[in-house]
Amino acid sequence: MIKAEAGVVGQPFLLGVNYWPRRKAMRWWEEFDAGEVSDEFAIIKYLGLSHVRVFLLWESFQPTPDRVNAGALRDLETVCDIAAGLDLQLEVTFFTGHMSGPNWAPPWLLDRGRRSDPGDRQIVGLGDSRGSTSPIHDVYVTAFVVDAEDLLLRAVCGTLRDHPAVWAWSLGNEPDLFCQPGDARTGRAWVHDRTAVIRSIDPDRPVLAGLHGASLEADVGFRIGDIAAETDLSVMHGYPIYSPVARGPLDPDFVPFTAALAAALAGRPVLYEEFGVNTSSPDGPSHWQDLVLWGGRRRHAFFASEDDAAAYFAAVLPRLVRVGSLGAFAWCFSDYDPALWTWPPCDVQVHERFFGFLRPDGSLKPSAQVMRAFALTKPTVRAPERTVDLHDPAGDYYGDPLARMTELYERFGRLV
Repeated sequence: MIKAEAGVVGQPFLLGVNYWPRRKAMRWWEEFDAGEVSDEFAIIKYLGLSHVRVFLLWESFQPTPDRVNAGALRDLETVCDIAAGLDLQLEVTFFTGHMSGPNWAPPWLLDRGRRSDPGDRQIVGLGDSRGSTSPIHDVYVTAFVVDAEDLLLRAVCGTLRDHPAVWAWSLGNEPDLFCQPGDARTGRAWVHDRTAVIRSIDPDRPVLAGLHGASLEADVGFRIGDIAAETDLSVMHGYPIYSPVARGPLDPDFVPFTAALAAALAGRPVLYEEFGVNTSSPDGPSHWQDLVLWGGRRRHAFFASEDDAAAYFAAVLPRLVRVGSLGAFAWCFSDYDPALWTWPPCDVQVHERFFGFLRPDGSLKPSAQVMRAFALTKPTVRAPERTVDLHDPAGDYYGDPLARMTELYERFGRLV
């Protein structure tokens, strides 16, 4: 187990991938196929990766607030067994939750007494591709929801606490996008309490929360230093295609900079838990494309050529080593099979179809070969050659975070 404290220099630089099956995506647990997982985990092993981030779709694992799905739990044990047989380590992510544009919510989490605001994020379920007109309950303070969360944590951690394939427990994927805490105090308290539940069952494995660039650009209820104080490992997600601070959609310095900035705010090095870029399919020149999203909203989306995406990976990976990161997990394992394109998230979030190392037909993209070649160099964690100097105490960062981030990136410069 790697801890994000002193002494990590010289340890292996962790290389991993975020996983949903190519033919199943979020329907994975409802249509579980152990053979499919074995085949795809074998590809991950071939690529030289050691870690896999998996997601417990909340609806699949907890069909009612007072019941955990025993079948899904058995399937998760099977996934762990498959990983152990290949010497892969799993990061198990609870309360999923926000994923690839929409928010996936079990029906019991919907607040039927209210209607969603027009600007709310699309809420979907496995049986509803259109989206709910009701918002979800506040997952941080609603008593019956918090009780349900702790039940799920106890069930999963209690079952898997001795399994050799489990590397870490995660409290969610970009949780502010699923439900934003009322304030930073509420967000920190929720992380503290859920971490305590996990530690009461499994005190040995690290606990983390999947924070992303929003916690750098705004005060979204999860301040990076606060969450670092409550967890064992700090992580960051970042994509220049989504950020107003980036110098372009394939800016190779943006991800390393956000790793360094997050490390400065956390007071410790970070694992870069998500990075990547979607490609054109079929392969063609890099280009921009206008998409119409949920509720008529529009996105000017970037699609990279496969060669440009590979060059992006080749530039970012060594830069993350140079800024002292603990590792890098790619988003994501595979593009999705065309049979999934009429369902969320692929129906309107067209770019989400093509973020993978594999094409929709299962063949490897050049970026996968870049990752494999990098893994063969056996990189290790290094002392950072460049850091972000906040000047002011980290607590002052959130007075105007986007302006501070922009200023700090200009000062950070370029890694050459």
